[in-house]
Amino acid sequence: MVEPPQIRMANDIAAQFRHRPPAEAAGEVAEHIRLFWEERMRADLLAQVAAAPEGDDGIDPIVIDAAALLRADAPGPTA
Repeated sequence: MVEPPQIRMANDIAAQFRHRPPAEAAGEVAEHIRLFWEERMRADLLAQVAAAPEGDDGIDPIVIDAAALLRADAPGPTA
């Protein structure tokens, strides 16, 4: 299976923060993605993480936690 580019890039970013405590690493990855990724790329990453089966070995657990932080920050639909 080919790894989607957003997952590959997020996993690469997570690898740079693996020496930190998991919650701190997830926060740093989420912050990097907020600052440097286009909205379309962020949305694709969140969709791919949400669609991944539980325990998917292709997604770093730090990325899964970072995606949860990004989802929490995402604006809801406007009325």
